[in-house]
Amino acid sequence: MIRKATEKDIKAIAKIYEDIHTEEEKGALCIGWQRGVYPTEQTAADSVAKGDMFVCERDGLVIGAAKINKDQVDVYAYGDWEFPADDEKVMVLHTLVVSPAVQTSGIGKEFVKFYEEYALAEGCPYLRMDTNECNKRARAFYEKTGYKEIGIVPCVFNGIDGVNLVLLEKKL
Repeated sequence: MIRKATEKDIKAIAKIYEDIHTEEEKGALCIGWQRGVYPTEQTAADSVAKGDMFVCERDGLVIGAAKINKDQVDVYAYGDWEFPADDEKVMVLHTLVVSPAVQTSGIGKEFVKFYEEYALAEGCPYLRMDTNECNKRARAFYEKTGYKEIGIVPCVFNGIDGVNLVLLEKKL
């Protein structure tokens, strides 16, 4: 079940972030995040407070989370979007995470489907997202779900310097 996150979910979301940081530090993943910089428990708390954090819950446990809103990252202005759109018609998926304990179980696919349905219900047929260039797993996953890479923009991303941000889009 995917639902809007509440304050009681913040610790569980932060735990997923920490588990991903640990996997990246062990070399098992390349996400491009930094422990203590992004994402953090405060990242989750801020998104919950704004009302744009969603969680996937199974058997009472939060096993995935993502922020969904109309807030385009500032470097999106440099994107060569195939589908230019008014801001109010664009929905963005941010910081999609799935607990490393349940990866490859379809949670990511379920979240992307939810994101697309949510965007349409909100009148936003233009979908955008981003990922770090080094995140080959996410890039392959998004391609399989119909998202097109439209460019790579070097930037400082959420306090992390030297990020090559891959911009992706899809029109429903």
